[in-house]
Amino acid sequence: MEFIDRRDAGRRLADELGKARDHVVVLGLPRGGVPVAAEVAEALGAPLDVIMVRKLGVPFQPELGMGAIGEGGVCVLNDQVLRAVGVSDAELAEVQTRENAELERRAHLYRQGRPRIGLRGRTAIVIDDGLATGSTARAACLVARAQGAARVVLAVPVAPVGWTARVEDVADETVCLLTPYGFQAVGQWYRDFTQTTDQEVIDSLDEAARRTVETSHTSGPTVDPEVRIPIGPLMLSGSLTVPDGATGIVVFAHGSGSGRHSPRNVFVADALNGAGLATLLFDLLTPDEEGDRTNVFDIALLAERLNAVTHWLQERPEVAGLPLGLFGASTGAAAALRAAAEHDSPVRAVVSRGGRPDLAASSLPAVTVPTLLIVGGADDIVLDLNRQARALLGGLSDLAVVPGATHLFSEPGTLEQVARLAADWFTDHLAPVHHR
Repeated sequence: MEFIDRRDAGRRLADELGKARDHVVVLGLPRGGVPVAAEVAEALGAPLDVIMVRKLGVPFQPELGMGAIGEGGVCVLNDQVLRAVGVSDAELAEVQTRENAELERRAHLYRQGRPRIGLRGRTAIVIDDGLATGSTARAACLVARAQGAARVVLAVPVAPVGWTARVEDVADETVCLLTPYGFQAVGQWYRDFTQTTDQEVIDSLDEAARRTVETSHTSGPTVDPEVRIPIGPLMLSGSLTVPDGATGIVVFAHGSGSGRHSPRNVFVADALNGAGLATLLFDLLTPDEEGDRTNVFDIALLAERLNAVTHWLQERPEVAGLPLGLFGASTGAAAALRAAAEHDSPVRAVVSRGGRPDLAASSLPAVTVPTLLIVGGADDIVLDLNRQARALLGGLSDLAVVPGATHLFSEPGTLEQVARLAADWFTDHLAPVHHR
């Protein structure tokens, strides 16, 4: 048996993988694995993404791998090689920095601004167009696992006899259509093994992303999109979106003069939905309350509202039990941080966009959940405030500076960076909850 081309191989592989699987993400290894993976993703009705892996070559012998890196800060090292060649920490760091820059460049090129699809709690099907030595496939499986995949399946159209011994310790399941004797190279089992271009990878991911959006509109994954939230005698309006198989929920706290229809927050929320996270955007104040400008900056009031909403969500059957995060913008970030500091808060992670954490300074030492502060590089005053605030936070934190961005992230591509950063942070820090 031989394959006509990678698309043909993907269709045949999809037939083999066709049994029912829950919460699947199909991951293609660029570049040749992506056309194969695209066919599998379409057949399984699953989202498609690339899994970015870069080999860390020994400085004076680059073809010898001493480890690999993946997105999200994942680094897998081969201690045996490191000990044998005597690479210093400084030399290792230099290689990591160089390869990470190339990894990020390619990831941005291929996804065209879309966030990485979260793997936490999902089944990751890692696909290449074939397996020879298995080193790249091993690294990809380890990266998928480190990114939170609950189960890793490695699937290839062709591999040499005995190939599973090379990967069985990193994959929960292995699938291969053809294991011929006389295997010399992957390409010999394809009639057309023309090199896959970057543009073909981009086109495959674009097509899969459009298909996912169309499917979401027709299959109705959104549950109760317009909700009314009781807060004492008041009713607040909100928009609740729950993708199929959601692994967490993020509540948005908008800034002064904004509301649940904020185009910037809606953009980020859409990206989080694409990463498998539910979202709630809601109005922190009633229309009557918004008329009094003092309410807009009443952080205690806004935090109290936010805290009440997080507890209300715990009673909603469609999201009950999902780990919860807060995304705050401007003054809403101060409210999110103050709410997260409450002793009974269910919040598991916080992301601030252009936030004013200084307005919640007294609460910052009590914020012990992982917190990401995102600030525009050209937003000088707010950047200084966030640097000072980070030093006060009581738990794991990070400060991400988006180059060239001003306070509203209106510059081309800057809001996309916010969405990617937020999606990565929440998928990494909202642990999965397994339902019966």
